[in-house]
Amino acid sequence: MEELKQERIRNFCIIAHIDHGKSTLADRFLEITGTVPAQQLSEQYLDRMELERERGITIKAQAVRMYHQARDGRNYLLNLIDTPGHVDFSYEVSRSLYACEGAILLVDAAQGVEAQTVGNAYLAIEAGLKIIPVVNKIDLPNADPETVSLEIQELLGCDPQEVLFVSAKTGEGVREVIEAVVERVPPPQGESSAPLKALIFDSTYDQYRGVVVFVRLMEGEVSKGMKVAMLATGKVTEVEEVGIFSPDMVAVTKLQAGQVGYLITGIKNLSLTKVGDTVTDASTQNTQPLPGYREPKPMVFAGIYPVDPDDYNELRVALEKLQLNDASLSFEPETSKALGFGFRCGFLGLLHMEIVQERLEREYKLDLITTAPNVVYETELTDGSVKYINNPSELENMAKVKEIREPYVKVTIMVPSDFVGAIMELAQERRGIFVDMQYRIGDRVEIRYKLPLAEMVLDFYDQLKSRTRGYASMDYEPLGFVRGNLVKVDILIKGEQVDAFSAIVEKSRAYQYGKEMAKRLREVIPRQLFEVPIQAAVGGRIIARETLKAKRKDVLAKCYGGDVTRKRKLLEKQKEGKKRMKMVGKVEIPQEAFISALRLGREGKGT
Repeated sequence: MEELKQERIRNFCIIAHIDHGKSTLADRFLEITGTVPAQQLSEQYLDRMELERERGITIKAQAVRMYHQARDGRNYLLNLIDTPGHVDFSYEVSRSLYACEGAILLVDAAQGVEAQTVGNAYLAIEAGLKIIPVVNKIDLPNADPETVSLEIQELLGCDPQEVLFVSAKTGEGVREVIEAVVERVPPPQGESSAPLKALIFDSTYDQYRGVVVFVRLMEGEVSKGMKVAMLATGKVTEVEEVGIFSPDMVAVTKLQAGQVGYLITGIKNLSLTKVGDTVTDASTQNTQPLPGYREPKPMVFAGIYPVDPDDYNELRVALEKLQLNDASLSFEPETSKALGFGFRCGFLGLLHMEIVQERLEREYKLDLITTAPNVVYETELTDGSVKYINNPSELENMAKVKEIREPYVKVTIMVPSDFVGAIMELAQERRGIFVDMQYRIGDRVEIRYKLPLAEMVLDFYDQLKSRTRGYASMDYEPLGFVRGNLVKVDILIKGEQVDAFSAIVEKSRAYQYGKEMAKRLREVIPRQLFEVPIQAAVGGRIIARETLKAKRKDVLAKCYGGDVTRKRKLLEKQKEGKKRMKMVGKVEIPQEAFISALRLGREGKGT
């Protein structure tokens, strides 16, 4: 295809809440522009991962180049950058937005504006994008496009005629959306003669060729054989191949300012090519990086252990391979007295954790135990130093801790007005601090709360959905660390601390957590030949206790009647034996008991 001038290039993305039809609309674009032959086109064509198709969500951002002959008879080059819609991947969304000049804001005609629609719309406005509002699924029987159009106008402050109505499933109105992209989205700026400056908006790993970097060229041009530098990591490397997505990777001779494509540089380590980093010409000194880069920081941590200890090496290899495709996953080896050797893994959020766990089990055929997720805490010690803790067992000496700070998030919840009471009750239970509430068009309310992240990571989203019959939607953003009245609860079995059950909880809930966990362990640990105390402790103080009664052999079975003193003597002898066993006996806790106690701990918190 001919190489088009910069004024005929349009870079745009589609932003939407989960399940509002983003991937289906992308399919229609590919079909109408003839980018993919109809016989090859499958549903959710750009969602290549099996898990993406199954869950109906986009996990990795994709890009595709399309050619379109517009109403004016001229050809235009359209670069669509498909973004993940879930809040856990919002950093990838923000980088994808900076690679574009325009965004299609897609809203479901039946569901209306949801929490993440609002969040993503604000991200697009901040990035200075031209927004094209589109109401999708107008063919549904319960669709209410007029009300949804009013909601969008209220959100964006746009004119009613700017809102387009489509059905991505049937294709109705989709051509008008492509024309709107051509007419409303401005062409990219930037000089091809200037020094190279390209934004990495995603990267993936090819086992034969190394890291494939997805870039948007802001200025300059890049071609095969050129030496380039990654500004954030300082890595200098030679470009082995440049190319475009159509939607499969196709090599080209060069990429110029305003274009979207990929670079293969022979780098074998994904951590050297970070999303949001700037690629420049290695010979150009003092180039300013593009704004907005930050390291993706894990927010949720959990221990992942193989059920069979022999699978430890397989688990390490599987995590290393996953990290090649997902630079935001972090892991380090850890040992637990109870669970053996495993890894402490860091995730962007709960969905990210679920996806990693599912991919490990499905793609690498591993049986895993995952400990209850917890967040990272900031602790200030008495000597003034600050330490970050992502595992409660790291907090050994509470006497040296001056204060513990926990991460807070700002949560935005969109819900029909009938469920406001249920939402407020849930937020209060989870130590939420009310911020504000706004009534929107169409009987919907936007509620904002500040919440400790620790209260969200277990089952907040599930509770939110169940208490609102599935009508609520949620978006959140980190606020930083806030001082809390927190203590560490240790669980002791026969006086020995079991690190897998340690937890950092709010002081007023320490007794409840300790009591529940001790009670559950009493139910799941098999009875021993001696009495076993199960205790919960804060510092050196025991706050709750359960006793696992001893298994008792009937030593009187062989006494047929006879003297009572004989029976007493046998019972006393048994008592002495049990006393001696209690002093030297060890409690072996089977793996199944651990799994069920951890699972119970996860289900029980917050119910």
